[in-house]
Amino acid sequence: MKTVLIANRGEIAVRVIRTCKKIGLRSVAVYSESDEGSMHTRLADESVCIGPRAPEKSYLNIDGIIAAAKAFNADLIHPGFGFLSENAAFRQACDEEGIRFIGPSAESMILMGDKQRARELVAENGFPVVPGSDGCVDSLEDAVAVSKRTGYPLMIKAASGGGGRGIRIVKNEQELLNSFPIACREAEVSFGDRRVYLESYLPNARHIEVQVLADEYGNAIHLGTRECTLQRKNQKIIEEAPASNVDPAVIAAIQDTAVGIVRKLGYFNAGTIEFLLSEDGKFYFMEMNTRIQVEHPVTECIYGVDLIKAQIHVALSHKLSIKQKDIVPKGHAIECRINAEDPARNFMPSPGIITKMVLPGGNGVRVDTGFCEGDEIPPYYDSMIMKIICMGDDRLEAIRAAGCALEELKIEGVSTSAAFSKAILKDDDFIKGRIHTKWIEQVFIDRFMRSVQ
Repeated sequence: MKTVLIANRGEIAVRVIRTCKKIGLRSVAVYSESDEGSMHTRLADESVCIGPRAPEKSYLNIDGIIAAAKAFNADLIHPGFGFLSENAAFRQACDEEGIRFIGPSAESMILMGDKQRARELVAENGFPVVPGSDGCVDSLEDAVAVSKRTGYPLMIKAASGGGGRGIRIVKNEQELLNSFPIACREAEVSFGDRRVYLESYLPNARHIEVQVLADEYGNAIHLGTRECTLQRKNQKIIEEAPASNVDPAVIAAIQDTAVGIVRKLGYFNAGTIEFLLSEDGKFYFMEMNTRIQVEHPVTECIYGVDLIKAQIHVALSHKLSIKQKDIVPKGHAIECRINAEDPARNFMPSPGIITKMVLPGGNGVRVDTGFCEGDEIPPYYDSMIMKIICMGDDRLEAIRAAGCALEELKIEGVSTSAAFSKAILKDDDFIKGRIHTKWIEQVFIDRFMRSVQ
């Protein structure tokens, strides 16, 4: 029996452990001192403490995780998302120890992790990118020169950013002059790389992404689109599959572009290619995430594919068992992220002990969580408690199912974002698809705050 060490925590660790059990693999959980006894450690076949609560001393400690893998004779490591999931040095450390990393090559991670270099590569191969600077911008003078060519508004983006972080929007030259040096400093502090580049900011754009899957033998497929437009401060709140209210020809072009990028890269394993869809129906490459995404369950629901299982098979050098012609969507799925935070108090974090938890159920309802009643939500990590994923024969049915699931959900002891998501699901703009990436911040939050006052 092969052994998989899961280099993560919370719901994604539980998600990976469950697939390991399903396909007959031994699982090893790692945990920090503050996560001792947590759900993922209880479900795994083995568990080991890798350090104190601070992420840099535990979940970001490459040497500690590799040592744990060797101690338990792990054949593979699954990085989950966040933490070390897109860290090429971690992948290289696995390679040096003969441990299979469940993800792409270090070269792909390095290339796509440099957002500006990725943008250049995509453009060089004839794929559409958002207008902006040709390469990174080294000085304020160069930034102003780019703005003269592209106009405003603009985004200043960290070359090594990702996950919605490292982005500033400027609407005029004065804002550019003020924000550029700040953005460079923030990039250096957050990512250890002060390089930034500029892109045109597309108002009222939608965020459409494509799930891709490829093996080491050149076989590559897409598993349709996801709508990830509903965001607050560039962090996704509700996701759907497939993207709706988009011309089928545009969807087909987006999907073909995603697979084309994968093939040009020689990429293998699971990945997600993100696009912006402008009001005029044009789409542009934004970035590629070289890992499994938080929102992968909506894709699994409509295509009937276990993406974690597929990742493991590719890491074991198996060929893809599914072909593009076999990928046929069925119905519509919606995912609501439930975080330990209080939307009515400016999304203030709400760590603490879950004193009561009643989960929704029924046909077409899936709950992915790393916590149960009596568990503690620590203040040191991401605040996500769970994801509630609901399916329907069509989008409206999925929306209704998600609303019913959120009504059934009961969590006490900590505040959650459930009421915020429930209000979105009832909003007429959302139901009719009149949304864009800044809709929550510019339109919906005011509506929500008025409703709770």
